[in-house]
Amino acid sequence: MKKLILILAIGFAAWQYYFKDQDLQKVTGFESDQAPFSFTAQPSSPSLARSYSCDGRTYCSQMSSCEEATYFLQHCPGVKMDGNNDGVPCERQWCN
Repeated sequence: MKKLILILAIGFAAWQYYFKDQDLQKVTGFESDQAPFSFTAQPSSPSLARSYSCDGRTYCSQMSSCEEATYFLQHCPGVKMDGNNDGVPCERQWCN
């Protein structure tokens, strides 16, 4: 009986440690199940202060406004929203 209680106590302690470690990784580390560029960039101007973040979207069809497309073009790597490289994204859909 003592062995069973000892095994349960060790198992519970290990379980608590595991989940405590998982919580710390969520706060301080990069999670592997997110998109490749899922970090939150700081907006460069007050007009772009909405809660946009680089979440892996790259095309104009995935945007919902010119403001959002402009944020992605300025802050996120690998976007494909400025075909003529003039600095204005999604000219046919959002920023015309």
